[in-house]
Amino acid sequence: MKCLSVRQPWAWAIVHGPKRVENRTRRTAHRGPLLIHAAKSRAFLDGTTPADWHARGLAGLPPFDELPFGDIIGVVDVTDCRGAGDVHGMAFVSGPVCWMLANPRPLARPVPWRALPGLFDVPESALR
Repeated sequence: MKCLSVRQPWAWAIVHGPKRVENRTRRTAHRGPLLIHAAKSRAFLDGTTPADWHARGLAGLPPFDELPFGDIIGVVDVTDCRGAGDVHGMAFVSGPVCWMLANPRPLARPVPWRALPGLFDVPESALR
């Protein structure tokens, strides 16, 4: 199964929150299920608090010490790939390329996994 590593809190926002677009620099031909991996690095959160992220539209974001890092946390469906200029009025769009996401499904428990750049494969047996 294809997997994409995303920095926190955006990984949480895709699987549990309101984020239905993933901003990337490249298009993808992939459509269908995509595992979401919460990147291991916490550097993106440095100097911020959950309240800062709540103000950016991530209401419900848990305390940072409750977020998973270095784990596969859920599955979404990639439905389309569009340029940011083609996605009007949608939250969290910055582009230049937007992967359109739908139907988020959190895993029952996070699965520790070492990520790779870009899309990478994870055997379905690892998710059991």
